[in-house]
Amino acid sequence: MPENSSSGNGGYTYKSSGINSQFCIIHAVYTSISSNLNKGNHYCARDYGSSAANSNSYHYSNSNGSYYYSNPNGSTYYNNGQGSATYTPPSGKK
Repeated sequence: MPENSSSGNGGYTYKSSGINSQFCIIHAVYTSISSNLNKGNHYCARDYGSSAANSNSYHYSNSNGSYYYSNPNGSTYYNNGQGSATYTPPSGKK
């Protein structure tokens, strides 16, 4: 899908995707993950507009099976690919 094209069914604008070969997605998460992840595999960013709690959401996955989602509602989800996962709900919600 070309950059900045609209999706008809998701309510978002596609921003970018590709291969993550450097520590370039989010430094804070990568600093707590093994340095072997710099081989990374995939990322995708979407713009959900100004009405979303997190208008610039994205996700990435790595060759070791770990993945991270930053969702439009402000929540995040990280799975280390080894059976452990962390979900952070949107701010102010339980």
